Amino acid sequence: MRIVLDAMGGDHAPHEPVKGAVRAAKMYGSNVVLVGDEAQIRAELKQYDTRGLNLMVVHAPEQIEMDEHPAQAIRRKSRSSHVIGLKLVQEGVADAFVSAGHSGASMAGALFILGRLPQIERPALATILPSLHDRPMLLLDVGANTDCKPEYLAQFAQMGSIYAERTLGIPTPRIGLLANGEESTKGNRLVQEAHLLLRESNLNFIGNAEPKDLLVNDVCDVVVCDGFVGNLVLKMGEATVSLAAKRGALELRRSFLPRLLLGVAPIAALALQPGPGRWRTLIGAAVGGTGMAGIMLYPLWRLRRVTDYRVYGGAPLLGVKGVVIIAHGRSDAVAVASAIRRAQEAVEVQIVTTISEAVSAGAVTT
Repeated sequence: MRIVLDAMGGDHAPHEPVKGAVRAAKMYGSNVVLVGDEAQIRAELKQYDTRGLNLMVVHAPEQIEMDEHPAQAIRRKSRSSHVIGLKLVQEGVADAFVSAGHSGASMAGALFILGRLPQIERPALATILPSLHDRPMLLLDVGANTDCKPEYLAQFAQMGSIYAERTLGIPTPRIGLLANGEESTKGNRLVQEAHLLLRESNLNFIGNAEPKDLLVNDVCDVVVCDGFVGNLVLKMGEATVSLAAKRGALELRRSFLPRLLLGVAPIAALALQPGPGRWRTLIGAAVGGTGMAGIMLYPLWRLRRVTDYRVYGGAPLLGVKGVVIIAHGRSDAVAVASAIRRAQEAVEVQIVTTISEAVSAGAVTT
């Protein structure tokens, strides 16, 4: 199995993508094809011991910038890392494509180069959300389609159900339709008509799900909405997590109790931030005579880990003829490695074939 990685994609490319590829090769045995400027990629690889690792470099002299129009860039830049990488998947040289670069270009390229699966109306971008119940939740669509028909949402539910069952290990996933109330009469025309379709399907549809159900209530495993709403929900969720982390650190600095308990406040912020410094801080607190500080900070570290987007890797684009994982633009090496692992899992369970067969069989209807 080969995973193509867009080495030029992301805010910290090529350093973090290359580092992430090395990490994935070491931790998960990944076979990674790094596509991008060969000179830059090899310069980054020299920093690591790559002996015995399955890493290959394919030169792509062009890259798609964030301010370029997705479809136009894919058509115009045939030697970009996006186009060359996706063609490797199309030609069967590789099994999946991962990029933290221009998400619009990744989606447009997947449609133009790989194409949609038969009978799929529109592909959907899915993302994994944390919850209070140590059980992940899948939200789709989060940006591939701003305007949708009820039939699209029904297919999103079908694809999401298959993905949740096959890759997340959730048997008979519960499907919820994002709305502004639990009653079937709530929502706009799109939501109401989609509700009728899902209610008549053979999916495990539990009805409408309110926004509060996404993270707090154990109501459903897959939440379906149009891409405009889903993208807003996702970005608001990211902002909420950031607010909680920063506000928590601020309150700890202000609080009298942490200062009383051996000066824990200065290191609280580290516990809430990503990076290896957390471990050194917590261990140092416990071993260095500030055990109470370590005890207080451990729950904060757990909170930060559960809400850390890097753990979940990237968002799969479901409904195209290949595995495509779109990672966050600010992905570091940990996030890139997680995205590669996510791609491997999708290939291993044959997610593309399973979705294609289910849709062809008309499994969304009774």
